[in-house]
Amino acid sequence: MTKRVHVVGAVIIRDGLVLCARRGPDGDLPGHWEFPGGKVEDGESPTAALAREIHEELDCRIEVGGEVTTTTHDYEFATVTLATFYCRLVAGAPRATEHEAIAWLPPAELGTLTWAPADVPAVELLQETLPEKEFE
Repeated sequence: MTKRVHVVGAVIIRDGLVLCARRGPDGDLPGHWEFPGGKVEDGESPTAALAREIHEELDCRIEVGGEVTTTTHDYEFATVTLATFYCRLVAGAPRATEHEAIAWLPPAELGTLTWAPADVPAVELLQETLPEKEFE
């Protein structure tokens, strides 16, 4: 039976740019870009998990807004359900503590990166809807 994992991703937008994070060489999907976030723990709401993960991974604080989309993708290592949310920075500046790199890109340039497959539907939606829906 395939392992099922529920994760959340932050679509952090600042000055019309979207924060992208590149996975390091040691984990699953090395070198792929993703929206930063992580696993939802038992008993934790998706929004609480996202705020916690961003504080742990990027050493900053966010306000979580409306949902961008939820997608499910079957990887070799697990079936991942990813819920992405619009987010706004409220304290600190993101720094890559667990990722190999971070970058701020305009929505039109998001397609130039190699994204983790579960993140692709959110990337496509953002390219269609930003900047109209920066935070809901």
